[in-house]
Amino acid sequence: MKNYATADDWYANREEWQEEVAALRTIVLGTGLSETIKWRHPCYMDNGRNVVIVSSRKDHAIASLIKGALIKDPRGRLVQPGQDRSVRYMPFTSIEQIRSEQAYLETLIGRAIGAERAGLRVEPLPDDIDYVDELRQRMDTDDAFRAAFEALTPGRRRGYNIHFSKAKQSSTRDARISRCTERIFLGKGLMDCVCGHSKRPPRCDGSHKHFE
Repeated sequence: MKNYATADDWYANREEWQEEVAALRTIVLGTGLSETIKWRHPCYMDNGRNVVIVSSRKDHAIASLIKGALIKDPRGRLVQPGQDRSVRYMPFTSIEQIRSEQAYLETLIGRAIGAERAGLRVEPLPDDIDYVDELRQRMDTDDAFRAAFEALTPGRRRGYNIHFSKAKQSSTRDARISRCTERIFLGKGLMDCVCGHSKRPPRCDGSHKHFE
């Protein structure tokens, strides 16, 4: 997927739903949000906090509300993407549909802004990870390591645990934990970039290899 330096570049290079995403842009900007590029798409923010993303798929143009799960949607127009617990998106298949639902979209955006300003958050899933014995032992005997590991997101903790558990021997599991300790103290996941050269942060894309 191509990277764009500005939102203007993104909109200028649309081959599908060009009129529709342009209309969504006008509506979102009309709510007072500021525009930037994040995750390769136009992102609209309130005081530095992400609220809306405009994008498109093969079948429709999209306005995604970052915390759409937290707001009321009496018409049931918001769609949950996969298993995402926070984001909800509103699909559109014509410019006429966007115009007819403009007021409702503006209402939803207003509620999303309100939820962000109120500091509302989607509750994380309970951490039900069954840690391998060697990892538990390390946490039981090293308070600093425990604090650093527990500060990681559940997904990062789960990724490390899977990586450690794939080793067949206890000594190998211990060695893997030792090799990953620096990453863990940096707050990085197993696949996160630690060199700062990745063009797909936080993931590592191998860019560091060009600097070795």
